[in-house]
Amino acid sequence: MKVKKLLITGSVLLATFILASCGKSSSKGNYTTTGSSSGTYQGVIKGGRYRTSKARGVNTSQNNNQYNLKSFENGLTEVSKRVFSTKNYIFQEGQYLSSDTIESWLGRKSSSNPNGLNPKQGKKSNPNPEYIQQIEEQDYMTESGNSLKLKGMTIGIGINSEYRYQKKTDGPYYTKKISDSEVEQQGKIAAAKILKRLRQRKALKNIPIVIALYKQAPDDSLVGGTFFAYSNNKGKTVSSWTKLNYRNAVLPKASAETSENSGSSTDNDSFSNFKSQVQNFFPNLSGVTAQAQYHNGNLSGMHITITTQFYSQSEITSFTQYITRAAKRYLPHGIPIDIKIQSDSEMQAVVYRNSGSDNFQSHVFNSY
Repeated sequence: MKVKKLLITGSVLLATFILASCGKSSSKGNYTTTGSSSGTYQGVIKGGRYRTSKARGVNTSQNNNQYNLKSFENGLTEVSKRVFSTKNYIFQEGQYLSSDTIESWLGRKSSSNPNGLNPKQGKKSNPNPEYIQQIEEQDYMTESGNSLKLKGMTIGIGINSEYRYQKKTDGPYYTKKISDSEVEQQGKIAAAKILKRLRQRKALKNIPIVIALYKQAPDDSLVGGTFFAYSNNKGKTVSSWTKLNYRNAVLPKASAETSENSGSSTDNDSFSNFKSQVQNFFPNLSGVTAQAQYHNGNLSGMHITITTQFYSQSEITSFTQYITRAAKRYLPHGIPIDIKIQSDSEMQAVVYRNSGSDNFQSHVFNSY
């Protein structure tokens, strides 16, 4: 089993920049906060630098679906908001679990790695799956004089929905499907072990610790996975679990795929109208697709990617202006939406609308 560190994608960095720039920074003595816009957390800046996670991007090499990374990080923050209010808490990326710790936990259990959360391999011809694929820590702080005090933590656990393996080195790959019941069972087993380990640390003995379980999407999926349960824990053992009803979908869909859900059908029609207008305005596009997120059956957000063949800066600028108008007219209202405009080699522009806003904003990246 290999553990790897993923680079932060350009879109994640861009989203971080956009959110941070929406608020005003605030100096608090020996630290500074990024400021926040409605519904987002303030971040922590210390010594003039944003405090990044000590284990940023560490996961197993088992899953190569890049959509899982963004869906996991964004979804974990949304779960945290259920317990830690954006008005009362300041967000800090994980500072208590190091890369070495996470790598050890994501490994298979063995005599040399007793803390591994994944089972021993077993038979090479029919190995036990690596269930736990990624772990992320989020810290939630409150102000105490001129310093920050840890008042809560969220741990996200990503569980594989399939396992790829080789019976022979350099041989073909085989895939084992992991059932939803097994995903849930293995996630809860890992959660109990992780909570017990966290409580052994002095700083984490008495704070509320939220643990959220995430089902990874398969490698060939065009959307990321979803969180399906979380537990808010104040003691040494995991308390009751709260179920989450999230679903991701790719738009546009064929009519047969939307017939079962009228809400999804309406959303699909709105996006299809938007796509038609965009393609009519600029026909030389490589693709216009969307990832839609649903919570309790209702559309809660949309990520749109438009791949162009443009090379002219004036074309990109005009196209971005048109996209901004078309998005407001055709896309669903009342939800956060981001639209990436990109070629095969570079990001060209972004159009976005934050939650609670009616207007879209845009930014064109200049090429020099």
